[in-house]
Amino acid sequence: MKRVWIISAGVFAGIAIVLFVRGDYDKAFISAALGSVSWFLSYQVQMRALIPENNPADEIEDELESDEEEEQT
Repeated sequence: MKRVWIISAGVFAGIAIVLFVRGDYDKAFISAALGSVSWFLSYQVQMRALIPENNPADEIEDELESDEEEEQT
C-alpha cells in the first residue's frame, strides 16, 4: 500500500510541474496538494507498520490477569 501512495505522489508532482510550466497555476497547486497528501498517507502507512496498535481491551485483560495472580499468592 505504501508503494501506491508513493507512486501517486510522484505522478501528482509530475503533473504539477507540467501545469506550472504551462502557466495553469491553480491546477498546479491542486495537483501539488494532492501529491503532498499522497506522500503523508504513505508515511502514515509506514508508521502504522512500525508502531503496534494500542488496544485497550488487551490492557484490561492484562490487568485482570495480574490482579488474579496477586490474589493467588
